[in-house]
Amino acid sequence: MAESKKTTDLHSEIKYLKGVGENRARLLGKLGIKTILDLMEHFPKLYISRKLSAHLEDLKPGDMLAFTAMISWVDVHTSLKGKKILNIGVSDGKVGLICSWFTYPPVYEKLFIPGRLVWLNGTISEFNGQLQMVHPDFELIDDSEDTKDDFWKKREVLPVYPLTEGISQKLMRQLMYNAFSLYTGLIEENMPEYILTKHHFLERHIALQKMHFGQNPQEIEIVRRRFAYEDFFYSQLLWARHKLFHTTTTTGINFINKKQLTTALYRKLPFTLTSAQKKVLWEIFNDMCSEKQMSRLLQGDVGSGKTVVSLFAMLLAVENDYQAAMMAPTEILAEQHYETISQLLKDSEIKVCLLKGGVYKGKEETKNAIAEGEAQIVIGTHALIQKDISFKRLGFACVDEQHRFGVEQRARLARQALHPDLLYLSATPIPRSLAMTVYGDLEVSILDELPPTRKPVRTIIRPSSKIDTVYIEVRKELEKGRQVYIVCPLVEESEKISLLDATKLYEYISKKIFPEYPACLLYGKMPVKEKDAIMKRFKAGEIKILVSTTVIEVGVDVPNANVMIIEHSEHFGLAQLHQLRGRVGRGSEQAYCYLIEHQPVSDVAWQRLTTMTKTTDGFIIAEKDLELRGPGDLFGFEQSGMPQFRFANIVRDQEILKIARQDAFEVVRSDPDFSQIKNAIVKKMYHHQYTKKEELILY
Repeated sequence: MAESKKTTDLHSEIKYLKGVGENRARLLGKLGIKTILDLMEHFPKLYISRKLSAHLEDLKPGDMLAFTAMISWVDVHTSLKGKKILNIGVSDGKVGLICSWFTYPPVYEKLFIPGRLVWLNGTISEFNGQLQMVHPDFELIDDSEDTKDDFWKKREVLPVYPLTEGISQKLMRQLMYNAFSLYTGLIEENMPEYILTKHHFLERHIALQKMHFGQNPQEIEIVRRRFAYEDFFYSQLLWARHKLFHTTTTTGINFINKKQLTTALYRKLPFTLTSAQKKVLWEIFNDMCSEKQMSRLLQGDVGSGKTVVSLFAMLLAVENDYQAAMMAPTEILAEQHYETISQLLKDSEIKVCLLKGGVYKGKEETKNAIAEGEAQIVIGTHALIQKDISFKRLGFACVDEQHRFGVEQRARLARQALHPDLLYLSATPIPRSLAMTVYGDLEVSILDELPPTRKPVRTIIRPSSKIDTVYIEVRKELEKGRQVYIVCPLVEESEKISLLDATKLYEYISKKIFPEYPACLLYGKMPVKEKDAIMKRFKAGEIKILVSTTVIEVGVDVPNANVMIIEHSEHFGLAQLHQLRGRVGRGSEQAYCYLIEHQPVSDVAWQRLTTMTKTTDGFIIAEKDLELRGPGDLFGFEQSGMPQFRFANIVRDQEILKIARQDAFEVVRSDPDFSQIKNAIVKKMYHHQYTKKEELILY
């Protein structure tokens, strides 16, 4: 262990803290803890009370609960499949609950002893009329343990920290105690005095200690709000400055709606635009025909017509003698957009070209056509923003599935010399209440209406015991020439969780159930070219059954695929279930989505599944997902460029966000450069945290 040294800086490496050293510093690094301040800001996820919980009688399936109970009994037995199962009974003195582990390390059998107190955290389920917790998080509470940890032994409430292998709760608590006992005096304030006074916030050095050592849950929650505000305030300063910069210093292209190419397209469309499409087009054209540089997000479910709306915007640019570009995250999506747009413009003289990565015949000619302005509409992948690509007069840029690109990648299009108008597309519905949090200062347009010709996907919940009847129904669709997706949560069998895996299911489906139909396996770790090749074969109809994990490409259009089977549907979030269902129902035939549930199913999981059967509206589903489980994996992906909040929860803390946003925008309106004395701390903290991010988006 490295010898501790006296420090006067909380940014000193964590290895110098008493009790850490080189090895533990590497382990703490996995938690993002690299400095002493990082450790102090590593907040507990929960708090343990040494007191027995007295409310187990109020529990019902689906409840998520953290509580302290006494172990009543321990039972280890072997299942019919030869696997060991560990059950323990716990009680609050009145009501009993069974905790079960179907896979566990052998040491668990020695840890659980009747009479010991145990803290448990998990979701309540029900099995044969008995309340149960499957694989809960736990911590044994043993006051008799011989330890030097006297400080914590006297505490009635203990913090529970996010950990990594090799770092125990006991060690983390001791390191936290060491850090604060030695360095509390070095904690600096990072909020201006007028903000602390306005919102009655505690000073930071006191608030940090309360988060780790507080004994009153209500008081801890009040203190936590201060840190949530802190996160939101500084991130909203970034968006406030971006908006100010956008409206005062960046002049865009003032297009004229000549109604030439746009009107021609409108008249030849083989379908009628929906009211939502017309409304959104008015919003986009209004932006493009102003002097400001458009920066707009277009949200819409799969099939709502985002591509056609984007094409109208491209044509507005082209009829003003500018070029237009659309950037897609994968080659298969870029090719799909190219085919769609080329088909819609097949009788016009507009030159549409496709630019992909790698080396291929004709690429140099395409690059030259872009540079000379001959290519009027350019569809491509990230190849569009490579250094060797030069547009002559780029006036409009559209980014499909924009969350798949980083902030800097998107900004490269915006930095083009003429300040082109920007339209970002997203097929992932985001609750209206969160749109401004996630996308900062972007204007938001929503396509909340599907074309009248689209038939809603019929969504059916089936228990795993009835899977044979599902296969009978699916066979009927295969006999009609249709195609099928079958989705599993895992690619291979796991020792940690008992779920179906795609590899075994593919073998079973292709050899036992549907041997006469060509099937293929698709999963995330496959090489990109192999995945693309499989999807192209599936799209061409060569593959009839695609067994896959959740990597099925968002936006890939396979109209002939009209059946989706989702195994272990109870393990998926609503947003993810909705995204998966969106892969079918793109043709004229009735489409089906079978949600296969495996017991036990919690109340929350059942609410998710039943919501899927009641609506196909992505925005209703997103709001329900928000209600049921918070922001976690709400969108099914990590938003590239989205602020990674350390303390705030973008769902739970909406009211705090509104207050912090108002304050931040007011500060920037009155003091955009933070030059006033009262904002000296703001200036210091903002430039420390956001200077690099600001350089990416203030183009």
